[in-house]
Amino acid sequence: MKRENQSSMSEFLLLGLPIRPEQQGMFFALFLGVYLTTVLGNLLILLLIRLDARLYTPMYFFLSHLALTDISFSSVTVPKMLINMQTQGQSIPYAGCITQMYFFIFFTGLDDFLLTSMAYDRYMAICHPLHYTTVMGQGLCTLLVTVSWILSCANALCHTLLLTRLSFCADHSIPHFFCDLGALLKLSCSDTSLNELAIFTAGVADIILPLVCILISYGHIGATILKVPSTKGICKALSTCGSHLSVVSLYYGTIIGLYFFPSSSTSRDKSTIASVMYTVVTPLLNPFIYSLRNRDMKRALERLLHRAKVLSQ
Repeated sequence: MKRENQSSMSEFLLLGLPIRPEQQGMFFALFLGVYLTTVLGNLLILLLIRLDARLYTPMYFFLSHLALTDISFSSVTVPKMLINMQTQGQSIPYAGCITQMYFFIFFTGLDDFLLTSMAYDRYMAICHPLHYTTVMGQGLCTLLVTVSWILSCANALCHTLLLTRLSFCADHSIPHFFCDLGALLKLSCSDTSLNELAIFTAGVADIILPLVCILISYGHIGATILKVPSTKGICKALSTCGSHLSVVSLYYGTIIGLYFFPSSSTSRDKSTIASVMYTVVTPLLNPFIYSLRNRDMKRALERLLHRAKVLSQ
């Protein structure tokens, strides 16, 4: 096939979701509604944490960053997908494609590290409650978030720089609704062994290690809970980490279910389903999980609604 290097590659074609043309309108309305709900739900979490002094704790400090990440994560891919569905267009400029890929990798890694930081926060709160206030101070929380942002940025930048050195074949159609790194590598005419090594290394550092840390944290939490003699104590301990455990189960359950177990669907469909779960479903469900399963958030919402009602009278 004819070779083109990255300097002459002007655009890629996003083939989008594997849906029939007559279903475009229905899926456009569905994803638009989901996206707006995701943005508004996570903005509500940010607003509650900002306005309610009772939520000025390490747990909600991490949650505010997770909510911001979920908004950004969805905004990287969904708006472009909606525009293409509405206009029936498929093209995306080379620079736009690389930028989209960078931020997708960036916010994926940031999600992993923030969930790990939240697991450590729950570990300290349940296993070492007497030292919690001392250890989980503002300095450590800020450090954990800062390191999460730096590591995520470095990881995304590494993949982006490695990708820009590749040459691409004449076929520049991406069988996806966004610029996925794996799909882009399949279009390359160059040797991608270094890119694949980086993907494996980053996968261990950004997914496996955070998951191991989370499992270790909850292993200690489980052992501590079993030592609590009263049912009330157990319920109180579970209530402090139930929301986070639900989000972790949803996030990593998607990865395990779609990538580590066999499926009858094609590889393209599996990749598409996984990406929809990451970019659309999980950011949508996180606000509901933290709002419906968390008493502090529900009370903060009630106080906000009561304050709004008083001001309107």
